[in-house]
Amino acid sequence: MSALQLIPRLTLTAVLDILVVAALIYNLLMILRGRRAAAILTGLLTLFGVYLVASWTRLELLRTMLATMAPYTAFAVIVMFQSEIRRMLARIGFRSWVSFGAKLERRETLEELMLAVQDMAQTRTGALVVIEREIGLRTFIESGVPLDAKLSQDLLLSIFLPGGALHDGAVIVQGDRVAAAACFLPLTMNPVSRNLGTRHRAGIGVTEETDCVSVIVSEETGRISIASGGELEPNVSAERLRERLAVALGLSGSVEPVRSPRKDRRLDPAQEA
Repeated sequence: MSALQLIPRLTLTAVLDILVVAALIYNLLMILRGRRAAAILTGLLTLFGVYLVASWTRLELLRTMLATMAPYTAFAVIVMFQSEIRRMLARIGFRSWVSFGAKLERRETLEELMLAVQDMAQTRTGALVVIEREIGLRTFIESGVPLDAKLSQDLLLSIFLPGGALHDGAVIVQGDRVAAAACFLPLTMNPVSRNLGTRHRAGIGVTEETDCVSVIVSEETGRISIASGGELEPNVSAERLRERLAVALGLSGSVEPVRSPRKDRRLDPAQEA
């Protein structure tokens, strides 16, 4: 019997099986990349390698100790990787035809958001705006003050007015409406720059568990950052922010330049008359 005859035949079903498994492994690696869980996974694989070496070299004491710990590994993995497991299941369950959230489909709403962000960046007003996409944010909405108000530049500026009752916390946007303000968000547990404060950590943390997009304005520097999929892009321009939001929210058509904040609110003399 030749060696080729020992190799199983590569059927269409086998190819599909390989592709599905490869896709699952790829998504898992993308979720773990650059996070603390990656180091934990490396440690578990190292222990498994030590067990194989101990079995091969007949180090009975070490092999017995690792074998005794093995049955509890599954429970340890669930505890240590609970956030990553939730994120992976959320990605698997994400389908555009099963939508529990709302998209910012109206260009006018996006424009109002952009104008508010530009204004707050110029005045160095700290802000955190979370835009819901397909995965609902009801859990976080219920932690804040419900508003259910039409999103506008003036509303966002009023909410984040320094010293205001709703200044602390996040604003959550559903569709073209502000669902709630002063919402509490989970902080990311992954390593981030020491220069980032609680607002940035919360903006990253909520995107690790859902497919939402967070827009953060730094109170110290006025710089704009955007977070999505657990990754933060710091110090973005208004044009870059608009481009990221348009792509993330699936807005069709061309992306127009962002107008200067507040200037479009002024009427010309003929209109005032």
